[in-house]
Amino acid sequence: MRTCTVNKITIGGDAPVRLMGVINCSPESFYFDSFFPVKSVHARAVEMIEQGADLIDLGARSTAPNTQPISGKEEADRIDAALRELDGSGITVSVDTMHPGVLDVCLKHEIHAVNDISGFLSPVYAGKVASVGLPAFVMASKNQPGDAAGVDATLAALSTVMQRCEAAGIDQYVLDPGVGIWTPLRSVEDDWELCRRFGEFRRFDRPLLAAVSRKTFIGDLLGREPEDRLPGTLAVTMMLLGKGVSVARAHDIPETRDAIRVYERMVQGR
Repeated sequence: MRTCTVNKITIGGDAPVRLMGVINCSPESFYFDSFFPVKSVHARAVEMIEQGADLIDLGARSTAPNTQPISGKEEADRIDAALRELDGSGITVSVDTMHPGVLDVCLKHEIHAVNDISGFLSPVYAGKVASVGLPAFVMASKNQPGDAAGVDATLAALSTVMQRCEAAGIDQYVLDPGVGIWTPLRSVEDDWELCRRFGEFRRFDRPLLAAVSRKTFIGDLLGREPEDRLPGTLAVTMMLLGKGVSVARAHDIPETRDAIRVYERMVQGR
């Protein structure tokens, strides 16, 4: 498997499973406990690193279904203020945005990767990432974020995303199959099938990101709101660890770190 290096952190290959902590600066987020006001961002990021996160994924716009949209300027203002809190902290930071203008603001700060749920739909965005040499987490998207419904469509979308990376000259990236109800065409059954067949995405020989934390398909099965989906999330995460996940994106760091440690001890003897 090809590896990806983010601020000296190796992802994929023989490296251990990495843990990405989620910090949202968007009060609209589907899971409210993932929202942290600007003045709390530094303390929360430090806490997550101390609990075992390898890097922090910072976002300022909710992409959950039926969320009230915000302007690009508001997203940029939010993430600008949050990144200012982390400047000089030494914490490895990925920025979760799909807008080139917002990325311009992020590049004024110390960031180490981008997380683009549109999978580089924008050649301008991809060009900016390539020009500064940032690694990327890129999600399966064909014409809009998360529009691949089903495993076959997701495989095709990831192949397209890789072509976009190659065209832009980006070689350091992690693929995200995009579990989640991103568009009306997606269903919870699509997400369960993506998880069951997650191992098929290893054919691309690239590190894989699993972003399943507290998502709708788990709540739909268990009849639980986001606040009560941690046990279900950990169960799915454990299954995906056996299917080739290189990075787990999580809201709950201590619990997810424990799950990863148990898996590695049981399966790999680490």
